[in-house]
Amino acid sequence: MSGHSKWSTIKHKKAATDARRGQLFTKIAREIIVAARGGADPETNFRLRLAIQTGKAANMPNDNIDRAIAKGSGTAGDGIELEEITYEGYGPGGTAIMVQTLTDNKNRTASDVRQMFSRAGGTLAAAGAVSWGFSNSGVILVETSAGDSEEVALEAVDMGAEDFDIEGNSIEFKASFTDFEPLKMALEAMDGVEVVSADLAMVPATLVELDDAKAKQTLRLLDTLEELDDVQKVFSNADFPDEALAEYAEAD
Repeated sequence: MSGHSKWSTIKHKKAATDARRGQLFTKIAREIIVAARGGADPETNFRLRLAIQTGKAANMPNDNIDRAIAKGSGTAGDGIELEEITYEGYGPGGTAIMVQTLTDNKNRTASDVRQMFSRAGGTLAAAGAVSWGFSNSGVILVETSAGDSEEVALEAVDMGAEDFDIEGNSIEFKASFTDFEPLKMALEAMDGVEVVSADLAMVPATLVELDDAKAKQTLRLLDTLEELDDVQKVFSNADFPDEALAEYAEAD
């Protein structure tokens, strides 16, 4: 598994810890609110359905999910106005970084994001500066029974997976928007396979290898960006060395 995929796996596990769960619930709720603008019925609203599934996978209380749907659809009477803005920039070592946000104050958000880049020795860039190097894709992370990873991966390719990355019992699959949900459902139905996470992501076409020092700087930048209240997701094209990832995994 590439250093980039390992980072995604570690990041997901850290987000699920008790210390970060409150912030995770807030971000999921904001996604549900925006998704519910397209309709309160998850059966006919794919984005809402995916957001609800993400919330349930994170053990988010049903009451929280229902309140977020009501706010987004306007039935709660206290709807919140959130604007979707994606920022682009360069991190240490010239890595490309995409920052997806939901905000009720774009001036505040732009200032916060710019400050995080500057502190880390990076720069906020103009729209289109790095987005050309990313594509929208479905990303599914699964855990398999011991020794089954290769077999599961090959079966998944037959079911629509475009690419996969294996590390022990963990497999990260990539799929087109069209094949994403059918593949997720097929994996969930397989014996000995647990779907750990499934989401839409911005996947880099190529990766930039970083030395240990630049990798640690970049990991800190990505973490501080994700800790901002208005930031929903952060993507990069960084390929991290194992030593930097091991230290990152142990950090709080």
